[in-house]
Amino acid sequence: MGRETTRTFAKVDVKKALDCFRARAGEFRVLDVPALRYLMVDGRGDPNTAPAYAAAIGALYPVAYTTKFASRRELGRDYVVPPLEALWWAPDMDAFTTARDKARWCWTVMLVVPDWVSPDLVADARARASARHPSVDLDQVRLERLDEGRCVQTLHVGSYDDEAEVLAELHDRVIPNAGLRMTGKHHEIYLSDPRRVEASRLRTILRQPVAEA
Repeated sequence: MGRETTRTFAKVDVKKALDCFRARAGEFRVLDVPALRYLMVDGRGDPNTAPAYAAAIGALYPVAYTTKFASRRELGRDYVVPPLEALWWAPDMDAFTTARDKARWCWTVMLVVPDWVSPDLVADARARASARHPSVDLDQVRLERLDEGRCVQTLHVGSYDDEAEVLAELHDRVIPNAGLRMTGKHHEIYLSDPRRVEASRLRTILRQPVAEA
């Protein structure tokens, strides 16, 4: 009888491999973020109450995991599905720092994918996931490149609702004092799972793209 061979895969963990996933509380760091590709879903409204936000998350993960398993099966390359990220913006950015009027927030929820994952692989994975989840609108999930370039970021530890003070310092003191101006959308990386970690211990990277003033 022939001996079976077991294929082993070294999982790539983007969170550990890329410097842009590192931040410290109380430290505002200027860094150059490489261009990355993401699975993305757009929406608008309060993330705590808007049905669209929960639906976006519910669409993102089936495609992400089906893509991961397809990469492992077809390419022999495995990776850890990274933390959830989101871009946030509003007509008036005071909606984030002062008013915190979440109903006015627009957002893009997203998950980074390795550079070897092709658009065809994602399209096939989306079709496979749709067959298994016919009640979920997976057509809204797209693959897109995000090139933020120069950014300032820090780590916030605590509830999402307590970010305003840190954001105000970032926007109103740190960025102007460095001779910079805000350019892109506010970016958050959720290093903690809010279903398993109490609000006071949540770890979130807050990032703001910038340019010379």
